[in-house]
Amino acid sequence: MFTRPRTATLLISTLATVTLLGTACGSPDEESTGQHSGATTSSINLSAEQNRISTDKVDSIAAKVPQEFRDRGTIRITGNAGTAPPLRFYADDDKTVIGSETDFAYLIAEVLGLKIDLQVADWAQNSVRIDSGDADAFISNVTVTEERKEKYDFATYRLDTLAFEVRKDRNLSLEKPEDIAGLKIGVGAATNQEALLVKWNEDNLAAGRAPAEITVYQKTTDYYLPLSSGRIDAYFGPNPSSQFHAAQTGENEVIGQFSGAGEAALGQIGVLVKKDNGLVQPISEAIDHLIENGTYEQVLERWKITNEAVDKSLVNPPGLPKTNK
Repeated sequence: MFTRPRTATLLISTLATVTLLGTACGSPDEESTGQHSGATTSSINLSAEQNRISTDKVDSIAAKVPQEFRDRGTIRITGNAGTAPPLRFYADDDKTVIGSETDFAYLIAEVLGLKIDLQVADWAQNSVRIDSGDADAFISNVTVTEERKEKYDFATYRLDTLAFEVRKDRNLSLEKPEDIAGLKIGVGAATNQEALLVKWNEDNLAAGRAPAEITVYQKTTDYYLPLSSGRIDAYFGPNPSSQFHAAQTGENEVIGQFSGAGEAALGQIGVLVKKDNGLVQPISEAIDHLIENGTYEQVLERWKITNEAVDKSLVNPPGLPKTNK
């Protein structure tokens, strides 16, 4: 069952620093079994003055960038509309986009020797910008899926872990797909986690269990009030964002973690580019360089998402399987 509520944007706190719940390093098996994450709290800079981690151009990699991009001198990178801390969100000036995805975008551009044109759009519009040629790359927690690979190329840079955020006083257990039966679950629109919930509902119905009532939200922050008021039982979203928000509220917790590709594959987050536009290989090599020179790890540590680290960037690895329609 689906409902699409009329949503209203909720403002992110404008405090310069907040308490962030960081997750400890874990194996992919741990991330897909719904275990609690080992977590610590730390202060994080949310100001517009980010003092971003930087790196140098690598001529051998930059030379592989197609000539049209080198002639232009810029790479246009689009991403979500700034509502998903700590991945991509607005700083305390309400206009500067910051977060781990933004840091990676700048670093990749630097390795390629290109200036960055950082764009902001709602989730569905990002793909439209890639299709139309208005943007060159989409960096905003994009999961590699088999369906997306039909139109786009991916260079991976993070593991994709999803989590359920719930109120602490609910005492819910959400460690496996059948646990969603009969519950009201919120999820972001047109995301792979929505696709997973649909698949789990189909499996539960086939097994004689009640379906979950799935409520779809256009913006990440739109689930905050429904969750706190009890209109939904849980929200299923990216683990880093769920951990961040749970720490802010003090009333919520993350009770399960799953691979973003489901049980069949290791979920991975990738830089999305238009298929065969020549950018995916140099971007993948740029990410490998960041891993080798240590700046990649610095970004993960800065935003407390080290449990999503990868050892190497892969081009178009197996992704979330296509669902039956």
